[in-house]
Amino acid sequence: MKPVASAIVALAVVGAYAAVVHAQTPADRSIKYRQGVMSAQGWHLGVLASMAKGDRPYDRDTAVRSATFLDQLVAMPWDGYGPNTESGSVNTRAKAEIWKDWAKFEKYGKEVKAETAKLVSAAGTDLNALKGAVGATGKQCNGCHDDFRTK
Repeated sequence: MKPVASAIVALAVVGAYAAVVHAQTPADRSIKYRQGVMSAQGWHLGVLASMAKGDRPYDRDTAVRSATFLDQLVAMPWDGYGPNTESGSVNTRAKAEIWKDWAKFEKYGKEVKAETAKLVSAAGTDLNALKGAVGATGKQCNGCHDDFRTK
């Protein structure tokens, strides 16, 4: 009898979780997804920037790890900017200009991906190479944020 009871409890928990996730609108889920990815990007760029500024000792392995993760992460948020995701019940700093000038937004995405690829290479070289690549990547991020994110 206990295995049956355990299975029923497990199904109830899974069902409750699925109901909560399903209750979110697709826009809310998309907004939360892209915000999560952007938050992870900020974490890894922060690790690299702290090394570049001298606030944290340069560590080749950590730099390569964070740069590699950042390079992978910059390819991910685009799935969260689909049609009808300009707003929802979740607060977002994404400007409506994203959907009005999608080509420019997409161009920023390609440009930041190119910079993060360079960052991966620079991260394993030395501190001076890392500094230059972090600066270029940060500049690219800020350009998009200036045009497409509210302050």
